[in-house]
Amino acid sequence: MCENNQEKQLMKGNEAIAEAAIRAGCGAYFGYPITPQNEIIAYMATHMLERGRIFIQAESEIAAINMVYGASAAGTRAMTSSSSPGISLKQEGISYAAGADIPLVVVNVVRGGPGLGSIAPSQSDYFQATRGGGHGDYHSLVLAPKSVQECADLTYAAFDLADQYRMPVMVLLDGVLGQLMEGVVLPRERRLSELPPRDWTVGAMARRESRHISSLELVPEQLEAKTKARFLRYETVKTAETRFEALGFDQGPVDLMLVAYGTAARVCMGAKQLAAQAGLKIGLFRPITLWPFPAEPLKQHVPQGIPVLTVEMSLGQLVEDVQLAILGKAPVHLLGHCGGLIPTEAEVFTEAKRLVMEYRRNL
Repeated sequence: MCENNQEKQLMKGNEAIAEAAIRAGCGAYFGYPITPQNEIIAYMATHMLERGRIFIQAESEIAAINMVYGASAAGTRAMTSSSSPGISLKQEGISYAAGADIPLVVVNVVRGGPGLGSIAPSQSDYFQATRGGGHGDYHSLVLAPKSVQECADLTYAAFDLADQYRMPVMVLLDGVLGQLMEGVVLPRERRLSELPPRDWTVGAMARRESRHISSLELVPEQLEAKTKARFLRYETVKTAETRFEALGFDQGPVDLMLVAYGTAARVCMGAKQLAAQAGLKIGLFRPITLWPFPAEPLKQHVPQGIPVLTVEMSLGQLVEDVQLAILGKAPVHLLGHCGGLIPTEAEVFTEAKRLVMEYRRNL
């Protein structure tokens, strides 16, 4: 492993996530095997122990998320990973962590659903991730990489964001990115002395009095006050941490706008090139934070009235946030697949061309 962090290494997305987590200071990992994220748990089983960190293959997904909760509350940067149905089992623990202001990192390598579904890649957990997933009023910060490099970079950032805002942070990717191999420049490994202090934890040594960390608050007025204070923190997250990528808007007006994330965004980049060869100008807007969703930047990039095509590996989840952001400024269309099917560049280009021709006929 290179020490100067400048040379690229060939890694799977799952492996890059695991190594980036270790380098970010993850002191404890708890997981349970499920395809297509098994490379994460396998990598952690070897390399966490090599570095003197904690690795436990839990007896279930429910046990794993509660171990993460406990380790983080005791002062350690902690993480778990799984795939769709496994994440569903973790939702109660994620809700508990949000309610107790416990920072933790959760990786979801999404597979087809609902239920057991398939082991093929999907993006159908968008609602689960961005709407909380568990019970109660809360949010998780959700990061969506499109490459193996971003798998590493966003996982590394997730630990800092979790600590800074004391909230769960989810890295959401589909099975293609988890299994894809690309060159990646890994971030430098942090020393434990460089990590931010956690003077709020039950394991902090600075204070001796008893500490009780819990999501329970039986007085309704106090629970409301605590939750409202948390939502004020969420407003800070929206202001400071909203991330997106916009391509193709710097060369004059566009004929159509694509909106996509993850693997679907990579497909859209190829479709954008096909469109350019055909003389069509297409813009691509890619949310990197799915929560907070970059609604205002998206609205600013949409020219009045031109068609917008949302491309996703689900049957209409991201498209709802796109519609809410645009609020009638432009017509929004959906190209969606589910169950593990992936849109093709040619398919996206064909649909984009059809919408542009239809728009021009109606002018």
